[in-house]
This record gives sequence, C-alpha cells and structure tokens, in this order.
Amino acid sequence: MEYAVNIQGLKKSFGSNEVLKEINLKLAKGDNIAIIGRSGTGKSVLTKCIVGLINPDEGEMEVLGKNINKLDYYGLTELRKRIGYLFQGGALYDSMSVRDNLEFPLRRTYLAKEDEELNQKIEDALRDVGLLDAMNKMPSELSGGMRKRIALARTIIMRPEIILYDEPTTGLDPVTSGEISELIVSIQEKFKTSSIIVTHDMKCVKITSNQLKLLEGGLFLTEGTYNELSKSDDPNLKAFFS
Repeated sequence: MEYAVNIQGLKKSFGSNEVLKEINLKLAKGDNIAIIGRSGTGKSVLTKCIVGLINPDEGEMEVLGKNINKLDYYGLTELRKRIGYLFQGGALYDSMSVRDNLEFPLRRTYLAKEDEELNQKIEDALRDVGLLDAMNKMPSELSGGMRKRIALARTIIMRPEIILYDEPTTGLDPVTSGEISELIVSIQEKFKTSSIIVTHDMKCVKITSNQLKLLEGGLFLTEGTYNELSKSDDPNLKAFFS
C-alpha cells in the first residue's frame, strides 16, 4: 500500500509540556483520516509538523515519499506546493476580491503563466465549490459558509495531493456544515486527494472519513471507522458520540 503520510515515533514538547508523546500515523493515498480530541491535545501541532512549520523532537515523517527531517529549504518549499491547508477561519485576504484571493497563490508559484490559463483555473476552482458567481465579491460580502467554500477553492486551485483541514465546519449551521462535509468528499473523489481532517464535528467525521483516530494525552488511544468506534464502550469516545 502507498502512503501519502507515514509517521513513526513522533514526539514534540514545548518546555516541560509533552504535546505529542509517541505518534504513529499512516495515511493511505486517496483516504481521509479524521482526528478528534479535546482542545489542546496537539491536533494542530501534528498538522504543522506534517507541513514542516514545526520541527519534531524525535521521530520519522515521510510525506509524499519525502523525509521531512532531511529536506533543505528548497525541498520543503517544493513539497509544500503539493500540500493544501484549509485554515479554521478560512484566512482569506480581506482587502482582496475572491478572484484576487485565488489568483495570489497561482502567481506566487508560477502555476499559471498566461492570463487565459489563470482565468480558467480560477473559474474551474470556483465552479468546483459552486460559487462561480462570487468571483468579484469581497470576503466581507460572503456568509460564513461561502467564505469556507472560497477558502477551499483557493486550496484546490493548487491541485494538492494532500489536504489538511483544520476544523472545516466550525461556526457553521448544521445544514451548511453538511454541505461543506459533502464538498470535502466530492473533492476527495474528483482529485484523488488524501486528507487529514481535524474536527470536533462528528457529523463531519461520519460523512468524510475512511478512518477515525482519537488523540488524547499525546497519543492515539484508538482508531477505526466511524461505525466501529461509535459502538465502543470507551468513555473517552462516548463523550464525542453522545
């Protein structure tokens, strides 16, 4: 089996605070893994290690066949072009229109050199998230759900092989949360992406994930499918399914 992410023995501390104690994680190509856990258990630290924003203290991390620990600045920059990151708040540039927000990463990475190619990529990405008519709007004119969709369009416009989702449905109503979750699945199917979804939204977990992991005390306590873990007697899990 090919793995998009293969992590063995990952440890990370901040001073005396052991955030990640012994993390082992294998994300198969084309799969979605959801990670749940209480706030402050290290879920975001783990995703930041995967993209090289935080250096682990110990452990091996292979991402898309590259050993993160051995990459120089250029190698890490090239690898990051293949990884999409959907921030919890969307992180759109408020001073830029929707079009400019999507154009920005393309111009920075030279993935679209001609205006015609650039226009086509922007239109395709907006069409994929169902917001082609929002191209000339400003972020302030968008609802929370629309901002999430535009942020997702900016992520997929780079055609990443891995997408890291940080609380993709936080702050959204149940209907919009469901729509965003379904969109994550459609992106997985269309672009064959491999994803890690950090969330507290169990409806999102049920819709999007092939596998579910519980992070607690710096360790993955248990893993399995949503249906398997929903039947568990583990009190740590029951708190999420109740």
